[in-house]
Amino acid sequence: MKNIIIWTSALIVGAVLGTLGIDWLDGLSDFIATAYTRLFQFVAVPTIALAVITTLSSLGGQKETGRIFLHTLTYTLLTTLAAAAVGLVLYLLISPENLPAETILSGPTEVPETLGEVTYYDHILCVIPNNVVEPFAKGNVLSILLISAAVGLALAFIKKNENVETLIRSIFGLQELLYTLLRGLIWTLPLGIVAFAAQLSAEVSAGVAVGSLGKYVAVILGGNLIQFFVVLPLFLLARGLNPWKVFRAMSPAVLMALFTKSSAATLPITMKSAETRLKARPEVARFVLPICTTINMNGCAAFILVTSLYIMQNGGTALDLPTMLLWLLIAVVAAIGNAGVPMGCYFLTLSLMAGVGAPIGIMGIILPIFTIIDMVETAENVWSDSCVCAIVSAKNG
Repeated sequence: MKNIIIWTSALIVGAVLGTLGIDWLDGLSDFIATAYTRLFQFVAVPTIALAVITTLSSLGGQKETGRIFLHTLTYTLLTTLAAAAVGLVLYLLISPENLPAETILSGPTEVPETLGEVTYYDHILCVIPNNVVEPFAKGNVLSILLISAAVGLALAFIKKNENVETLIRSIFGLQELLYTLLRGLIWTLPLGIVAFAAQLSAEVSAGVAVGSLGKYVAVILGGNLIQFFVVLPLFLLARGLNPWKVFRAMSPAVLMALFTKSSAATLPITMKSAETRLKARPEVARFVLPICTTINMNGCAAFILVTSLYIMQNGGTALDLPTMLLWLLIAVVAAIGNAGVPMGCYFLTLSLMAGVGAPIGIMGIILPIFTIIDMVETAENVWSDSCVCAIVSAKNG
């Protein structure tokens, strides 16, 4: 409760500072917010690697591991499908109109030229590592997860000897060191929250032009809010869990996700909150959350589906029910393969639309408001990760 009061106070102070319009203060807030984002990205990579390696090295040879993974995958698919379905229903109910032709034509100037050249096949190939260093240097979450899972399973099944035991103890020691560093970073987090809140407040005060995108934005944000406050709590209630207690325990992670716009960068706080506040089993939290951070993208699935339908509609594509259901499945599969990094959904949607010849200039029109969309989606993704972790921990308790 004490931390909640401190973080809420920091949020209010930051929001007020951001509305003052003082240049040097805005610059300082941007600097501090960027520094915190970089620090959490720095600890996120080893957190993912060490959490998966240590968990699988301990549980890899046990039947429980397969059960935990199956439950994680099941609830990830269910929540992601639900998010995309909510987005589709809202799209049909609200029915966003087409943009004026002159507006669509102005869009390409806002889209970086190189974005449309990346195919979905390229995205998949980037997940497959061709050396050990590059995924860690570039923070490629999916590649890191693959490498860590392979190493963890190898340590679980390898014949134990003195060298192997020494290696395993060293990895666990590195994890303890990382968590000590993380505790220190979390202790200073109120300063970061002030900076993040001030940064956001300044951006909102500067104004965000929505214009003819109003109904599209209403579908995107409305779907996220319904998924956040209705659908995911229903999943928790169905498993006999109290949604408010789970949210209260995981609120630091959800709040951090809102500002960092990266579920991967937020992972250290998500894991810490799950273990110390939610009281999830450590071996479950350290296994489930890195996986969820990588494949459980509720907000991304909804964004890909709604944005793809909107762009294709503007391009003259007939959107009958079979077509929309097909794109619902495409959105879910694409979201699962998306990395939990800022603007990951934007780039992926752009690639998909470029692949089908849709008017990708609309992505340039969406770009100025994507910051707000990305914040809400990332918070929803982390809340969904938290819900899946709570459910799986309860089922395997």
